[in-house]
Amino acid sequence: MNQSRSFRQLSPPRVLVIGFAVTILAGAVLLSLPISTESGTALPFIDALFMATSAVCVTGLAVVDPGTTFNRFGEMVILFLIQIGGLGFMTFATFFSYLIGKKIGFRERLILQESFKKVDVQGVVRLMVMVISMTLLIEAVGFVLLSSRFIPEWGWKDGLYYALFHTVSAFTNAGFDLFGERQGPFVSLSHYAADPVVNLTVGVLIILGGIGFIVLLELFDWNKTRMLSLHSKIVLTVTAILIPLGMLVILLMEWENPATLGSLPFGEKLYASGFHAIAPRSGGFSTLDVGGMNEATQFFTVMLMFVGASPGSMGGGIKTTTLAIILLAVWTMLRGRKHVQAFRRQIPADLVYKALTVTVMAGALVILMTMLLTVTEHADLLTALFETVSAFCTVGLSMGLTPLLSPLGKIILIVGMFVGRLGPVTIAYAIAQKQGHQPFRYPEEKPLIG
Repeated sequence: MNQSRSFRQLSPPRVLVIGFAVTILAGAVLLSLPISTESGTALPFIDALFMATSAVCVTGLAVVDPGTTFNRFGEMVILFLIQIGGLGFMTFATFFSYLIGKKIGFRERLILQESFKKVDVQGVVRLMVMVISMTLLIEAVGFVLLSSRFIPEWGWKDGLYYALFHTVSAFTNAGFDLFGERQGPFVSLSHYAADPVVNLTVGVLIILGGIGFIVLLELFDWNKTRMLSLHSKIVLTVTAILIPLGMLVILLMEWENPATLGSLPFGEKLYASGFHAIAPRSGGFSTLDVGGMNEATQFFTVMLMFVGASPGSMGGGIKTTTLAIILLAVWTMLRGRKHVQAFRRQIPADLVYKALTVTVMAGALVILMTMLLTVTEHADLLTALFETVSAFCTVGLSMGLTPLLSPLGKIILIVGMFVGRLGPVTIAYAIAQKQGHQPFRYPEEKPLIG
């Protein structure tokens, strides 16, 4: 009774942290069992824990190749974990309660609000139902499109199975693939670099999973409302800028690189560069050898990964709205104005502070993790930075270091993926004993800046 009461008294951030941790541990236990592997031998628990964390945090980094290491049972465990991780364990639990007619209490609504990064609790149950419905609809369409490509190549049984797995993996921005069992370990989508069906289907799924459900719902209701919130306008604007910009930069910097775009015809260069402008936004799939890219392209990819997807989505990173608010705040200061504005709306100062907090905390954790990896793995700075940002921002791209990690290196990235999926602010709220306004103010004094 006392334990039940204590659990009910936990804050929503703590419930999310505990829920994700329990889901990861359960997945790790299942993946470590002999019944989950192709060889029938138990997977080392640290490797199972890494894979479970990567799945629940929809990252896609892998210390062992999923397609060659796990059998169908293990692969289905990963599929289940990435679906739960993408939507959130609380979304699943509340949805099942909703289906059986159980009343959704205010506490559950608060946790859903925190999970969806929603401003208030109003309409959060309707949002949950719409999220589940929209997920099933989008994944169904993706499943049909990928089936049309994989069935002729792999047959009905494997074709349908591959289509299902990779559709869920793409929409949840997980980035796991099973093609290792057919085409070699850690190949991702490299064999489909010139395939328009796979490129466009997976690319669109990543984008839809990365812009967030609030934006998707507003677009779905566009014919009725003819209105978009400021949040949706910022998300769509930043997304519409970053993807073409990323495509152009990658195309120019890799044009003559024989390890990536150099040997491809013009049309395939467009497919590959476009896909790799989308994938770093938290998708995790790749059609080119990331380790073979020029260092400038790799660093540019790090910047795209750090920004990531959008709030309330399946993706990670500091988020597109955070980037937009910081840039708008800088522009406001340079123009000598006091209030940050966008689309004829004023952005509250507390959101500017939150954007700065998220960015500074994310940057500090990335720097710390990168420094630790350079020590534990004896890796060069760019490689360590790439793997760190990929883990923390739940992207899943790799320059080849992750499969070679030491046990300590695996633990570093496990912590990074966990903190990155939930968000450093959520983790901080979960750890803090109290949050609230300070009941007094100190005298104001202005230090010198710049």
